[in-house]
Formats: sequence, structure tokens, C-alpha cells
Amino acid sequence: MSIVKMNAITVPADSGDELARRFAARAGALDGVDGFLGFELLQPTDGRTTWLVVTRWLDEATYDAWVASANFAAGHGRGDDGEGRPRPLAVASEVWSFAVAGGSSEA
Repeated sequence: MSIVKMNAITVPADSGDELARRFAARAGALDGVDGFLGFELLQPTDGRTTWLVVTRWLDEATYDAWVASANFAAGHGRGDDGEGRPRPLAVASEVWSFAVAGGSSEA
């Protein structure tokens, strides 16, 4: 059974466009990672400043392997490392974990 991980990322009100730009710049970064099934970046439409990054994984083991990987560390750097990597936008972040219990079939 697949699992879903959601990262609820709260950013300053004027930083949402930059968050979306950064995600677009890394589009496809997880393609080919063992167990990765897909992701969506969900933009709030109700005045909130919390965005959701929804990822789907084959199972907990493949997700855990990715979190322990150098690929994860590189994509989740903290602050400017002197090599031009931008500072994080988030003022808060929380990961939620779910197992898929039902729903519609994918087309």
C-alpha cells in the first residue's frame, strides 16, 4: 500500500511566488528515485500562507531511504552555503504522514 507525505510549509505572505519558482526549478528532481510515485505543490487559495508539498511513495522504506540520501540533503539545504544557494523561505514546516486507505482509481 502506498503512503503519502505532506510537508506543510508556512512562508511569509509575500514569498509564495518565490517558493513556487524554487519548486519549478527542481521539477523532476525525484524522477527515478526508487519508490517515488509523484508529487504536487499545493498553493493556498484562501488567504493562508501555508503551502502543501504532497508526495506519494511506494512504502515507508523507500521514503526513509530517500530522506537518508545525499539527494535529500542537497535539496533541503539550510541557508546560504557560500555557493549561492538561497536561504530557506519557510518560517515553519511540519511533515504529515498518511497511508492510502481508499479513493478513486487513477486514470
